[in-house]
Amino acid sequence: MRPYSGKLDIKHGLVNMSHGSGGRAMAQLIDQIFMFHFDNELLRQQNDQAAFNVPAGRMVISTDAHVISPLFFPGGDIGSLSVHGTINDVCMSGAKPLYLSAAFILEEGFPLSKLEQIVISMAKASREAGVPIVTGDTKVVEKGNGDGVFITTTGVGVVPDSINISGERACIGDVIILSGSIGDHGMAVLSSRENLSFETTLQSDSAALHRLVKRMVEVAPDIHCLRDPTRGGLATTLNELALQSSVGMLLEESSIPVKAAVTGACELLGLDPLYVANEGKLICICDAADADALIAAMQADPLGRDAAIIGTVVADDHHMVQMQTSFGGSRIVDWLASEQLPRIC
Repeated sequence: MRPYSGKLDIKHGLVNMSHGSGGRAMAQLIDQIFMFHFDNELLRQQNDQAAFNVPAGRMVISTDAHVISPLFFPGGDIGSLSVHGTINDVCMSGAKPLYLSAAFILEEGFPLSKLEQIVISMAKASREAGVPIVTGDTKVVEKGNGDGVFITTTGVGVVPDSINISGERACIGDVIILSGSIGDHGMAVLSSRENLSFETTLQSDSAALHRLVKRMVEVAPDIHCLRDPTRGGLATTLNELALQSSVGMLLEESSIPVKAAVTGACELLGLDPLYVANEGKLICICDAADADALIAAMQADPLGRDAAIIGTVVADDHHMVQMQTSFGGSRIVDWLASEQLPRIC
């Protein structure tokens, strides 16, 4: 008989300290929730690591911790978010994501039914992306020392030697492309957290972007920079890239896509959509000669159908991001100065 035989009471059961003890209860939890839903050939080996062959090219690795509140929000949850976020961090190098690992920190008293719901969502996102979860870890902390569940995911991928996409490669004269509307994720999370109601339901844009990136790299192998504007939003991400590349940036406000529902919610709450987090959008900086081909390729993909050129890279010794406003003036788009929206990813 297997040491973890016996059925978990997922419907009514709660996480307890024994689920992190390394004994029978922990084995049951891993077998009946994690192994059952994440099932794949590498995970089934039940080793403390996953061994796999690597295609030719440079290895890419990224890790991301997810502490979002609430755990479930319109358009996603912490489970799917943890898969999408790490896949996106890997593919912003132009890499093909290969595998994921997942570490769970569970709070004593967390319902097993909610844990399974999160794991099912992760498994679905992983399968849809074609990037399996092949190893992981589980820890349990005492009640009051966590917030239900925290998830850390690590992703590995491989990028061809011919691809060189990096934050310091933006050049004067380059074009800045945004794959779609901004602020969807942050406002969806905030509306759910605060039980706010709007005429139009706000939905997170959480999505895995690796297939969109593959399409882009195929038509323009010499993309200079890719970045997903998560915490701090579009404004902070562009400031990061300007500093990395020692350039300035000039944006056109009227070209930046923002959904009316997001604009309305931001106006009501006194927020600027430029600083609101996204989880399914990317910024692309490329040579102007590649812009038309990239826009066409992006708009042919559901995740890039609203792609638009939003600005250009300019010379600026102070590495500032500036914007031509819709009223004909200009303003500096500075770094995020404080925490506008806590716990959004």
